[in-house]
Amino acid sequence: MYILGISCYYHDAAAVLLKDGCVVAAAEEERFSRIKHDYGFPSQAIQFCLDTEGIKGPDLDYVVFFEKPFRKLDRILMTVLQTYPKSWKVFRESMISWIIDKLWVASTLEAKLGVTKDKVLFSEHHLSHAASSFLCSPFEEAAIMTVDGVGEWVTATCGTGKGTQIKLDKQIEFPHSVGLLYSAFTAFLGFEVNEGEYKVMGMAPYGQPRYVDKVWKVVHQNQDGSFTLDMDYFSFHHSTDRTYNNNFVRLFGAPRDPKLQFFTAETGFPKYFGDPPSNYKELCAVNQHYADMAASIQKVTEELLLGMARNLHKTTGLKQLCIAGGVGLNSVANTRILKETPFEELYVQPAAGDGGGALGAALWAWNTLLGKPRNFVMKHAFWGRQNSDAEISDFLTQNKIPHTRFDNEDQLLDTVVGRLTDGKVVGWSQGRFEWGPRALGSRSIIADPRNPEMKDIVNSKIKFREPYRPFAPSVLADSAERYFELPEAKRHYPARYMLYVVPVKEEQKATLPAITHVDGTGRLQTVFSEQSQRYYRLIERFGQATGVPVIMNTSFNLKGEPVVNTPANAFSTFSKSEMDTLVLENFVVDKTA
Repeated sequence: MYILGISCYYHDAAAVLLKDGCVVAAAEEERFSRIKHDYGFPSQAIQFCLDTEGIKGPDLDYVVFFEKPFRKLDRILMTVLQTYPKSWKVFRESMISWIIDKLWVASTLEAKLGVTKDKVLFSEHHLSHAASSFLCSPFEEAAIMTVDGVGEWVTATCGTGKGTQIKLDKQIEFPHSVGLLYSAFTAFLGFEVNEGEYKVMGMAPYGQPRYVDKVWKVVHQNQDGSFTLDMDYFSFHHSTDRTYNNNFVRLFGAPRDPKLQFFTAETGFPKYFGDPPSNYKELCAVNQHYADMAASIQKVTEELLLGMARNLHKTTGLKQLCIAGGVGLNSVANTRILKETPFEELYVQPAAGDGGGALGAALWAWNTLLGKPRNFVMKHAFWGRQNSDAEISDFLTQNKIPHTRFDNEDQLLDTVVGRLTDGKVVGWSQGRFEWGPRALGSRSIIADPRNPEMKDIVNSKIKFREPYRPFAPSVLADSAERYFELPEAKRHYPARYMLYVVPVKEEQKATLPAITHVDGTGRLQTVFSEQSQRYYRLIERFGQATGVPVIMNTSFNLKGEPVVNTPANAFSTFSKSEMDTLVLENFVVDKTA
């Protein structure tokens, strides 16, 4: 039986195909369209899923959409009516987009896939989130917490899962939202909403949470973990272009200019910024203020999630917790939940945001609606498209790109290790691309984590991005506890997906300067040979050559672009940057002098 799950029309459109309850393909549309966070109908992602199994739309048994459009429209209309006339632009733009496509999802699916009406199903937004984590977790029973911006009406839920059943007992509704609270500060700090939240998380360690008391003026948490926003400070419920209002500005001061280069006394002034400005010290102080703001909203967000998790444990008594929703990608908060609540194990699948709703919708239909036993645990994220040797060879040959082909994997790995130990930066494209936003050794830019200059080199010459952004360490799962403060590292699924930020061991910080963040932490990825054999062998060989089985890893893309998919995408990124070497499966391309 084939079930296709779909999410789209907000951000991170995606498609997931189940075969008899097991994932066989999963991808976000942005990887094909090359539009970052593409929200449109995921035609190319759907086609990829179908092609993976050699089937066509009519062969599908069910197609499941991740939310209920009419219920979402109800929320928009009610909000518009309550805030009119301030919300007239929201009404105008909503009606245009909803009348064109969002209301007619069922008809669109029937027409584009050639399926009959009885095969089209609709889940609920937060039920899809819950299912996307619990139903592919290793837990027979677990507490469930979903937190994001907003679904139809709901912004957060708490509940339980047992076997194939999910029960969401508590919910918080729009406009009260942790996700939208964090997004308001994301905009205030000069970043794009639904894109720059992870930049806020990266900026936070450069600041001190000096403004926590002020942040608690705009949000209140109750003893049962629930919370409310003071809407006198926000405008996301009635504005198309502003998430916060003048009261917010009066409380926190002027917003950060997006064009302002970010540096503080602690970061120093990166060489790739050019010469320091004459008012360097003054700008350091200005930036420090915004770093402190980032630290403050990050701290309050963590406390809100901790409050929810503690109360959830109190009411359920369960030891395992499944987390989903976009806020589930906040790796720092996940780590604190593990360390500071009674929960002993967490599960967060790699596409915790809206893209993951496609996964949850499909699993909900298979396990809960159809009552089929659970037979799938998501142990890795490699569900995307793979480039064949023939495809790569044709691309390189037709474009007359000098290259070397290796038919012996040992020789290939030795060559790549040699490049890394020589201080080269390598683009690494292997196997099926990753599900979710993290590069996990399939579409990665890799480098030597022992080189203290490597962070600035990759930021300036390859990623063209802000100096405060950290890089992740990929570490052999068996070696993780030697370098990082994560006891029993192998049993923690979120660590496979870079969804924990943990302290680098004091004695190892000097060994791993390129991946150790300013606060002494790293967003580690544990690598297992069973799920990522070639990447595991590469890190193993690097460890044999250097004594350090850790590689610096960042996503294979340029700033503002989706992670690469095809050989053409990879070579374009390679050519536009100062990357030294490109590895496409068994083919190696080096920059010529």
